[in-house]
Amino acid sequence: YIVILEMFLWRTERGMKSFGTDQAFADRSAPLAANQGLYNGFLVAGLVWGLVADDTDVLLFFTGCVVVAGVYGAATVNRRILVVQALPGLLALLAVFAAR
Repeated sequence: YIVILEMFLWRTERGMKSFGTDQAFADRSAPLAANQGLYNGFLVAGLVWGLVADDTDVLLFFTGCVVVAGVYGAATVNRRILVVQALPGLLALLAVFAAR
């Protein structure tokens, strides 16, 4: 869902409400948001790959990437990212470890 918001709905009312932006900021930052959405799409692809291939190492790598991205986002953009991205990523990482 975040990929869709960042890549395609960034300038819409739903996108601006989700990220707390206004039209002027959304218009100026749309290329950056689309790029970020693409990166998030690659994370999703990696996680799906790990699930389909039933490959624990792939899942550990990509859930680790989600956690690192969430921590970095919290440190550089908004602390809320720690809760909405890093924490779920960490819980998923722990679940993969537990299932190993």
